Amino acid sequence: MIQFLVNQTLRSEQALDPNMTVLQYLREQLGKTGTKEGCASGDCGACTVVVGELSHDAQGRDTLRYRSLNACLTFVSALHGKQLISVEGLKHQGQLHSVQRAMADCHGSQCGFCTPGFVMSLFALQKNSDGPDRHQAHEALAGNLCRCTGYRPILDAAERSCSHSCPDQFDAEQAQTIARLQAIAPRQTAELNSGDKRCLVPLTVADLADLYSAHPEARLLAGGTDLALEVTQMHKTLPVMIHVGHVAELKRIDIDATHLEIGAATALTDCYDALNAEYPDFGALLQRFASLQIRNQGTLGGNISNASPIGDSPPLLIALDARIVLRQGQRQRTLALEDYFIDYRVTARQDGEFIETIRVPRARPAWTFRAYKVSKRLDDDISAVCAAFNLRIDQGVVAEARIAYGGMAAIPKRARACEAALLGQPWRQATVERACQALAEDFSPLSDFRASQGYRLLTAQNLLRKYFIEEQSPSIETRVTAYV
Repeated sequence: MIQFLVNQTLRSEQALDPNMTVLQYLREQLGKTGTKEGCASGDCGACTVVVGELSHDAQGRDTLRYRSLNACLTFVSALHGKQLISVEGLKHQGQLHSVQRAMADCHGSQCGFCTPGFVMSLFALQKNSDGPDRHQAHEALAGNLCRCTGYRPILDAAERSCSHSCPDQFDAEQAQTIARLQAIAPRQTAELNSGDKRCLVPLTVADLADLYSAHPEARLLAGGTDLALEVTQMHKTLPVMIHVGHVAELKRIDIDATHLEIGAATALTDCYDALNAEYPDFGALLQRFASLQIRNQGTLGGNISNASPIGDSPPLLIALDARIVLRQGQRQRTLALEDYFIDYRVTARQDGEFIETIRVPRARPAWTFRAYKVSKRLDDDISAVCAAFNLRIDQGVVAEARIAYGGMAAIPKRARACEAALLGQPWRQATVERACQALAEDFSPLSDFRASQGYRLLTAQNLLRKYFIEEQSPSIETRVTAYV
């Protein structure tokens, strides 16, 4: 059985279909139809809801953390021990919430279909901001699409709601909500079981290892932002899932003298501070990783394990010489990330084995790391080409080089011929041009609706040229255009 709050109502579910999304649950089980389905793929934001969960402040006391997410990509099992806030829960004692009032006063709604999703993103923004911040507002709303009004009045509503926020019913009920979430906090492995489908929810990595060994056919569910598409877009059935979102050991970030150790189930939002502190280009790319709703839910381990050739993080991690710790039962093994990917959606992971930890070397002063993402839109879009460069230049000569690309092959991979053309050579334009030509030996990319083969190869070469220009003239302000 799983338990959670819907607004302030306790729900207990045991025989529910584990393939049911939160969007379906709200609309079909509870009759709360304010949350809309626009795309069923996490692209439009019409289904945005907010989840409140227990967190800890600097003194170790329980507090509430609010995050927006896409209800269309979230299975109900992810709600275990949390509070689900839908748009119906904002109006209080007959009065609109301040974010709803701001949308109305600023004329931010026209047809109204997308409005509930915008309202919920604004609610999460208000709860997580100390005042109006244009960049923060853009980030919060980048995953919400409007077909009618344009975004100026909605951004005005964001500014107003953050400028004139006042205590609401959620603030007044905070202590009560914390106590209720403490009371239903998961304490043992839970299960949803509809008879022909089941989802297991372990709490420890040891329990996860045992369950996965016993059910190697199960699909591991972390954020579900990719896995859920098999249900919502491909209309498949997932008979057995194991939800890893409550395994605390998989959500930790440890930093020692040489490495960042990031649990595989750590949300991308939670990875940002640690990775950005070491590698600002990694942080900048994470801010363009899908939308905030997706980053709040999707995990670093999930982005690796699904083995997409256009996943944003693998090229960067490969260039940084990251390694993953794989676990099968009680056995662990460490593998260089570049060796994890074998062919399109084929990896070195064995039956019953899962990614436990990602080990990322800390930044080293002699190395220079840059990453570039090329996509049709700046925000909330998939890469056509993603490139990462990590070089050590010693007295004007390329001493070491790790270069990796996504979108150029069936897997994210290193550009070995390009690296060889650079190694031991003087760091100058002629060397870079030879290395650019070597990229044609490394890759023969496909043409698809995102980009042609010729465009991808030329872009890959130009990104290396761009890296060289930036390293020759580090004072040039090119970082904004570096990701467009």
